[in-house]
Amino acid sequence: MALMNRIVTETNREQMMEEVIRLGEEIVESSNLEVLRENANLNGESFSGKMSKFGSEYSKWYANHFVMPPRVVQAIKDNVVYVHDLDQYAIGTTNCIFIPFAKLLREGFNTGNGSVRPPNSIMTAMALVAIIFQSQQNSQYGGVSANMLDYDLEPYVAKSFAKYFRKGLEYFEEGAGEADFGGEINMSRSDLQAQYPKSFKYALKETESETLQGAESLIHNLNTMSSRAGGQIPFTSINYGTCTSPEGQLVISSLLTATMRGLGSGETPIFPIQIFKCKQGVNQNPGEPNYHLFLKSAECSAKRLYPNFANLDAPLNLMHYDPADPDTEFATMGCRTRVLSDRFGRNRLSGKGNLSFNTLNLVKLGLEHGIALGRRTVADERGFYHELDHYLDIALEGLLHRFQIQAAQKAKASDFMMREGVWEGGENLDPEENVGELIKHGSLSIGFIGLAECMKAMYGKHHGEDEQVYQKAYDLIAYLRDYCDRQGELHNLNITLFATPAEGLSGKFTKRDRAFYGTVPGVVDREYYTNSFHIPVYYKISAAKKIRLEAAFHGLCNAGAISYIELNGNARSNPAAFLQIVQYALSQQVSYFSINHPIDRCSACGFEGIIGATCPSCNSHEKDVYIRRLRRVTGYLTGDYQTRFNAAKQAEVRDRVKHDA
Repeated sequence: MALMNRIVTETNREQMMEEVIRLGEEIVESSNLEVLRENANLNGESFSGKMSKFGSEYSKWYANHFVMPPRVVQAIKDNVVYVHDLDQYAIGTTNCIFIPFAKLLREGFNTGNGSVRPPNSIMTAMALVAIIFQSQQNSQYGGVSANMLDYDLEPYVAKSFAKYFRKGLEYFEEGAGEADFGGEINMSRSDLQAQYPKSFKYALKETESETLQGAESLIHNLNTMSSRAGGQIPFTSINYGTCTSPEGQLVISSLLTATMRGLGSGETPIFPIQIFKCKQGVNQNPGEPNYHLFLKSAECSAKRLYPNFANLDAPLNLMHYDPADPDTEFATMGCRTRVLSDRFGRNRLSGKGNLSFNTLNLVKLGLEHGIALGRRTVADERGFYHELDHYLDIALEGLLHRFQIQAAQKAKASDFMMREGVWEGGENLDPEENVGELIKHGSLSIGFIGLAECMKAMYGKHHGEDEQVYQKAYDLIAYLRDYCDRQGELHNLNITLFATPAEGLSGKFTKRDRAFYGTVPGVVDREYYTNSFHIPVYYKISAAKKIRLEAAFHGLCNAGAISYIELNGNARSNPAAFLQIVQYALSQQVSYFSINHPIDRCSACGFEGIIGATCPSCNSHEKDVYIRRLRRVTGYLTGDYQTRFNAAKQAEVRDRVKHDA
C-alpha cells in the first residue's frame, strides 16, 4: 500500500529536521526519561536500549509525518486519541498472539536457521516452549501467550513417564521393557500400577523430578533470554489450570512450585505472566479434580504476585466455551488482552491475536463538556457524546488504515509466525502472498482511559462516589461497546472494546492536559489518569465494593479488562483471606482478576516481604544496600518500580491505598 502523500515546504523541512535532531539528542543524553522508560520491560538507558529507541522514535516521527491519515494526526495533537506502538505502524507489524504450542511441538518447527524435531520428554518440550516464545516474539511487537500450556505439555509428561516405566521394568526385573501393555503407558494406568508397583512408583518419582526441573528451566529461561534491544526478554504469558489428567496436573503443580521457589537467589520471577484458569466443576470447590491446584495457585500468588486469575464462568467467556475443546477456554495475554470471539467462526484462541489498538482520552472530553472548568453548572451531555462520536470515528479510521497496511504485508515479513503456522493457516501461504485473509481473524480494538476523571470533570464526582454517576459511567462504556459492535458489523471485522492497560500512556495525556487547562482539582491534579474503568487507586474503598463496582464493566470490554485490589499487610501471612477475595471476585463475574501486594527484597540478606527503610531481617538501611521493590505495572511485573517505571506510574504506585476486605 502506498504511503500517504505529504506536501513538504522549506519551512516544514527545517522544522522536521529540528524535531529529528532533538529526538536524537534526548536519547543520547538521557534527558527525556519519559521516552526511555516508556516500556518498563526495556532498559532504555542501556546502549542497546538507546539504539532501539533511535529506531523507535524516528519510526513514530515518520508515521506522524508521512503515513497516518491527517485526521488521526490531528486527533493525536488534540490529545484525545493515542495510537499504541506507533513505531510499528508504517511497517505493518501485528500486536500479540496465542501460540499453538500443541501443533508446533507435535510436528516440529524451523527457526529459520535449522529444524527442530518433536520432543520425546517433558524436559525437552519445556526447553522448546522457551525457544518458540523467543522465535515468535521477533515476528511481532506485543505479547506472546500459551493459552493452555497444561494441555500442550501433557503428552510429553506421558512420554517421560513411559520412558521411565520401561526403564524401571528392567531395573526391578518386573517385566520386559518392550512388552505390549495393552495401550498407551501413562500415569492413569492403575492396572500397570497394580501389576508393576516398583516400576510404576519409580516412573512417577522420576517423571515428577524431571517435570519440576523442566518447569524451573522454562521460568529461568523466560527471565534471562534477552531477545530484543535494551535487555528485553520475551513478553510471555502462560495460562493453565483446567487439565485434569495426572500429567496435566503435574505440569500445573510443577510450574507453581518452580515459581514459588523463585529464581537463582530466590527472586520473584518477572516473566512469564502466569494466569490460573478458574472453572466451576473443575477447580473451584472441594472434591473437584483440580481444587488442590487452585489452592496452590492462591498460595503462589500470595507469595509471588502470580498467577493472576481468569474466570471461565464469566458470561462473556462462557458463551464460547466447549468442554471438549480447551482451546475455547478463556485465556489472556497477561496484561489483559482477550481475542476469543471471531465473527468468521474461529471462536477459539490459539493461532490468532490482537492486531492493534487506539485509545481515547475520555478526560479531555469531560473537561470540555463538564462542570469542572466552571464554564457551566450542568454537564453538556449532548455535546460530549457528539464530540465522542467524532473522535471514535477518527480512532476507527486509524485502525482501519493500519489494518490495510498490515493486511498488505507478505507472509515472509512475519517469517516464523506465518511460515510455521503460528498464525493459523500461515504455513499454507507462499512467502510472497499477503496475509490479509488470515489476519482478519484477529481483533482491532478501541480503548479508553480515565473514566473516573471524566466523570469527575463532567459531574463533580467519580463513579465510585455516587450511584447516579456510576450509572452514567456504565452507560458511557456501554455506548463505546455498542459503537464497536456496530462498526464491526459495518466493516465485517472484529472491532472490540479494550480497557486500555495504560503504562507509558498513563502520564502522557495528563501532562498535555495540564499544560492546556492548568491544574484542575480532582481531575488534572495528579501525574496520571486512572486506568480504564478502575475506581481511582487513591480512593478509599473496601475490596469487596471495588470489585463489585468494577465487575459490571468486564462484560462490556470484549477486547479485555482486568481488576485489582491492593492488600493491606503481608499477603503471605493470611492465605485464607487471599483465597476468599479471589473467589468473591469470580462470583461477581470479574473476567480477569489479580491481587497486588508489595514484595520487597533486601540484597544484603535475601529477605523478601514488606521492607520499610530498614530490612527487618538484617537491619540494613536502604541508603546502604539495594532494596528491590517489585510492583505490578499493568498486569505484569517489572524489576523495580523506582527505576523501571515512568514518573506517572511511580506516582500511581505511591498513591495506591490498601483495600480492607
